[in-house]
Amino acid sequence: MPLRLPDGLPAIDLLKRENIFVMDNTRAGSQDIRPLRIVILNLMPLKITTETDLVRLLSNTPLQIDVSFMKLRSHTPKNTPIQHMMMFYRDFELMSNEKFDGMIVTGAPVETYDFEEVTYWDEIKNIFEWAKTHVTSTLYICWAAQAGLYYHYQIPKYPLKKKMFGIFKQHTLEPQLPIFRGFDDIFNMPHSRHTEIRREDILANPSLSLIAESEDSGVSMVMARNGREFFITGHLEYSPLTLDNEYKRDKDIRDDVGLPINYYKNDDPENVPIVTWRAHANLLYSNWINYYVYQETPYDINKIE
Repeated sequence: MPLRLPDGLPAIDLLKRENIFVMDNTRAGSQDIRPLRIVILNLMPLKITTETDLVRLLSNTPLQIDVSFMKLRSHTPKNTPIQHMMMFYRDFELMSNEKFDGMIVTGAPVETYDFEEVTYWDEIKNIFEWAKTHVTSTLYICWAAQAGLYYHYQIPKYPLKKKMFGIFKQHTLEPQLPIFRGFDDIFNMPHSRHTEIRREDILANPSLSLIAESEDSGVSMVMARNGREFFITGHLEYSPLTLDNEYKRDKDIRDDVGLPINYYKNDDPENVPIVTWRAHANLLYSNWINYYVYQETPYDINKIE
């Protein structure tokens, strides 16, 4: 089954070129199926890129999925045309009476600020609280993972001396979990962040389960509420050239950004990056949709609580 996307979303044409089966609302409306409802709170600056990355991963399932995009009323993005935001995104307050089978909250370029200093922190807190009773399972990614752990479980973040930047090997600590169905014992995950959360803080909280980590990049995946919340500190959704674009953007601007680790062939930025995380990225999102959304959500979506 395909993804059901808003008419005219740029990701539709981009993904059709990759032979990914997507359909717009006009065609999907003719099918008598109860699609899963997934909402994406996209906090990344390049929203169209992030939309495409996430939709690509959500497409790898036989289920029909209805994707919606949420935005903040308290923040106006600078790098996405206002026409795009008005056409495809809705404010949280307009969606707050709805319920969703799954939710994805992306990273945001505000990690060097204290959470309370982020201009939209109050609205983010309202959304995080709302998700507990209006969403079956939520994926928090990168900054959102840190913010979610801080808001829900009082887990602090810590600054890094140098940006965690590159592709790092992760170890599955609870391989029997359905989220890791089909995973190898070790899998690769892109990371791009200036702060971290620490394993001792996670292990000290009985409400949290540390389910994947790296000797080099630290905590990578935390689970709570039996899978109703996942906190992922890296970016499995990244496309092959995302780190390349970040490196070339920042290498002459910041002094805490080095060559992305384990990324370019022979560590030469003139070479094409080697993609070593794509298979596990597709598997993780498929497992999440299947085992933590589809098999857990009620058929009557209004019964989510």
